[in-house]
Amino acid sequence: MDQEALHLWFAYPDDLLNEESVQACLELLSAEETKRWKTFKFDRHRREYLATHALARIALSHHHPLPPTAWRFQSNEFGKPFLDPPRALHFNLSNSLGLVVCLIGQGGEVGVDVEPRTRAASIVEVAPRMFSPLELAQLDQLCEDQRPERCLQLWTLKEAYIKARGMGLALPLDKFSFVFNGPETIRLHLDPCLSDQPGHWCFCLLEHADHCIALMVERGSPLALHRWKLRLPAAPVELLADPPTWFSSS
Repeated sequence: MDQEALHLWFAYPDDLLNEESVQACLELLSAEETKRWKTFKFDRHRREYLATHALARIALSHHHPLPPTAWRFQSNEFGKPFLDPPRALHFNLSNSLGLVVCLIGQGGEVGVDVEPRTRAASIVEVAPRMFSPLELAQLDQLCEDQRPERCLQLWTLKEAYIKARGMGLALPLDKFSFVFNGPETIRLHLDPCLSDQPGHWCFCLLEHADHCIALMVERGSPLALHRWKLRLPAAPVELLADPPTWFSSS
């Protein structure tokens, strides 16, 4: 795997509407994952879970010579998954009912979040509890019809950061900020209490299938990004798309 590149994989839970595809993906899962899959009450949540875990195994095997069934995982105390035994690859997953994603890289931690655009209005409602004073001040300066888009972007960026750090909501959401300085510049501001430096990170925002996606990479300068579209359980096809705009605070 190219250490100077990131790989973002997309899969679609609705590809698992037929039993043949479901069974093909179930064959990739571990016994524990299959047991967990069976606990979901609703089919849509079963598809979301199965698509996420099948995608992770197929994507990892594309970049490392292990078959999809051979991967083993553990989670840290905050729930972030990692490879067992550890390998050079770093990965992170995010999922929704309509789209699941897997981000893979080397050399530093990675985080990814995906949110459907339909969530934007509901994020506005909880903004005072989720965003920092600096972010809220910028929201107040926007027209009312611009706020849902900004809230969606802020939330995906903040989720990607806390997932890359591997600490979940143990990181106080009001102690770090994504500050928009016009349409072309976003800066990460960190409170000293977080024991981190903004210059350690690069990040970007993407759009795919009516979803907003944020990527966070532990690196001071941008990487090439390759995007892969997987129609489960078939072979992947690389997406042809314009490169993203990366932001950093270095």
